[in-house]
Amino acid sequence: MDWERPPHRSRGPGVPPDLEQVINRLRQRFSFSGMKGGPFWIAALVIIGLVLGANAYYTVAPQETAVVLRFGRFVRTEGPGLHFKIPLGVETVTKVLTGRVLQREYGYRTVTPGVRSRFAEQGFEEEARMLSGDLNVVDLQWTVQYKIRDPQEYLFRLHDVESTLDDISESVMRRIVGNRYADEVLTVGRASISEMARQEIQEIMDTYHTGLQIVTVKLQNANPPDPVKAAFNEVNEARQEKERMINEAQQVYNERIPKARGEARQTITQAEGYATQRINRAEGETTRFRSILDEYEKAPDVTRRRMYLEAMREFTAKSNNLLVLDASAGGMLPILDLNQVIQTWAESGSRPEKARE
Repeated sequence: MDWERPPHRSRGPGVPPDLEQVINRLRQRFSFSGMKGGPFWIAALVIIGLVLGANAYYTVAPQETAVVLRFGRFVRTEGPGLHFKIPLGVETVTKVLTGRVLQREYGYRTVTPGVRSRFAEQGFEEEARMLSGDLNVVDLQWTVQYKIRDPQEYLFRLHDVESTLDDISESVMRRIVGNRYADEVLTVGRASISEMARQEIQEIMDTYHTGLQIVTVKLQNANPPDPVKAAFNEVNEARQEKERMINEAQQVYNERIPKARGEARQTITQAEGYATQRINRAEGETTRFRSILDEYEKAPDVTRRRMYLEAMREFTAKSNNLLVLDASAGGMLPILDLNQVIQTWAESGSRPEKARE
């Protein structure tokens, strides 16, 4: 037995329509096969779907960080890669370069970067010209390298962060140079000035919550102004000549003074050695004399004879020919054999005068 639908009954204003009827009406209304212009609507829906799909994702490069806003309010940050968002302007994405070191130049500008870079200095003299602590004018060119550490602070905490960095960098550099002598700025103080400027700029930027990290501050050129450059070069040449003469004098001093001191120490050492030798010898002679005196006091005759014999032994050891004469002898001829003397002269090769001596 087939079921039949009951006849349609009229409904009052408060009775809701039948669900099946609503579905049938919607089906008939959006049926493209029986409706004129159906392909147009299909193409429109396809285009709308493509537009929504294209706006539903975004790609972040390796050196970038994406800041996502929903109805203009910060929601999140995304790293490198493919990400999705709500289309139709509900969520907007701003990409910030956080992985690259950026640079600001002061006192000059790079015209053509590369291996042979070209720079422009005209028009930027006001940035470079400063007054040092000793009231000298210095033309200083420097660069500030920085990275974006916090994208949220960089975008929303301060307006025009780069202009703020320019003002702070120029103010800090002028204050540091104004507290130093011009010679120090142009020569040996460049490294300390760079490090001090980096620290102070970083502290001020952190106070303003700019989201920047100052990597380094480099002093490129530090020269006197062109009108006084010739005079300044002459002063530098005079100072270099002074340093050269001082170095030469120091070299001569280092060569001669240590040598003189060494010779003086050698002379003093020799004198001390000689004095020690004489003292030791005198003390030895004294000790020897005392020992002889002690022996002499014990046996005067024996000691006297022994000393005489020792003296004669030393004397005879130094003499080649020795003649011993008796006190009663009348002369030397009776006991002197002249033939033996002549033979001795011939054998020794000595002259008579020498032998006589």
